[in-house]
Amino acid sequence: MREYDIVTLLRRREERGMEALQRHYAPLIRYIISPILTDARDREEAFSEALMRVWEKIDTYDEEKGSFTAWLTAIARNVALNHLRNHRTVDSTDALDEEIPSAEPTPEEHILQIERRNALRMALLALSQKETLLFYRKYYYRQSTAQIAAELGMTERAVEGKLYRIKKKLREMLGGDTSDGT
Repeated sequence: MREYDIVTLLRRREERGMEALQRHYAPLIRYIISPILTDARDREEAFSEALMRVWEKIDTYDEEKGSFTAWLTAIARNVALNHLRNHRTVDSTDALDEEIPSAEPTPEEHILQIERRNALRMALLALSQKETLLFYRKYYYRQSTAQIAAELGMTERAVEGKLYRIKKKLREMLGGDTSDGT
């Protein structure tokens, strides 16, 4: 079944669409979730939640903005990260400080975050496709160096070296300090 057919069935709220989604995309969703969540139960919960999010949010998918696979992987990643954040245990012996500042950014910080995000996006576009893929695998999908090396047929040292050079290149493009040698 083609991607278009799966999206159409999901938009029609047909159960066959969910079955096709699981049949064709379950390995990808699990692949995205597994480096983020180490506990098998957490991975299963996140997997189920990701499928439900796709079902609930399918009307927000826009073919003009990107592929269904990219949209799906973003949902899976975000669900896993939210699950990780929400299910961390809090040590009840820690006393909460009453003077904790708000975690919300100020308007100035918000604008700076947007500008930094846009600058990083532009810098990533300047990288080669292989460099961008490596960067995303390590820092967006949170894959281990060992996993990346095994899947790309490289040594871990080679992956680390390439990531080092990519970070250095990005730092230079973004106007960061490169004098520290890292």
